[in-house]
Amino acid sequence: MKTGLKGKSVLITAASKGLGKATAEAFASEGCQVAICSRTKSTLLETSKEIKEKYGTEPLWCVCDINKAKDIERTYEAVLKEFGSLNVLVNNCGGPVPGYFTELDERDWEHAYEQVLLSAVRFTKLAIPEMIKNDWGRIINITSISVKQPIDNLILSNSLRAGVTGFAKTLSTEVAKYNITVNNVAPGLTLTNRLYELAVVEAKEKGKSHEEVLSEMAKRVPMNRLALPEEIASVTLFLASKNASYLTGTTIQVDGGYTKGLI
Repeated sequence: MKTGLKGKSVLITAASKGLGKATAEAFASEGCQVAICSRTKSTLLETSKEIKEKYGTEPLWCVCDINKAKDIERTYEAVLKEFGSLNVLVNNCGGPVPGYFTELDERDWEHAYEQVLLSAVRFTKLAIPEMIKNDWGRIINITSISVKQPIDNLILSNSLRAGVTGFAKTLSTEVAKYNITVNNVAPGLTLTNRLYELAVVEAKEKGKSHEEVLSEMAKRVPMNRLALPEEIASVTLFLASKNASYLTGTTIQVDGGYTKGLI
């Protein structure tokens, strides 16, 4: 399948590991100009080196706390300076802290709001004018299956990622006339550090090992296994490609059949 993405400039947020890293590799493999950002310089350097060794192109990397507006602005400015334009924006972020409603305070809610929803709004606000000028663009948000089927003990993620979905759906109608598509990828249970951390929390609650919990998680999925980050990245790549030019305002779950709803 020809994606038509060679030479396109792409920014993936929170991309030094996990889903973001796999997504950066997917775009690098297509010959894109790739920019990645995260809070930790050491992991950015490591990821950048790995991508260069694999694909012969070194990503632009920026240290960025996506909870801070100034960091987001500096990252976007660095991308424009390096690439001259931005064609594809992938809004990704780590998951907010787990916890039940009575365990969380307003600071938890405020941090989750900035991390999950406001970071996507801020990056998108910066990217949209350039995409309108180019009469082409792709905005893809990495969310979670929780936007279709809420997950116990993840009320912050359930609430704020659903907000991203509403934001994306509304925005998609506003920018469609400029050949800009806005879509969401909703990963299921995927082998990342985030899932490992959640397994540790669940293991403590149930008095089990995290290995047992991960095994039980896999059994909840009809395909009887957890997803690999690369499997999520491939869908993100498709949504950015020329083959998805008439697909906008949608959320695609990549979950091995885990979600039970019809819509």
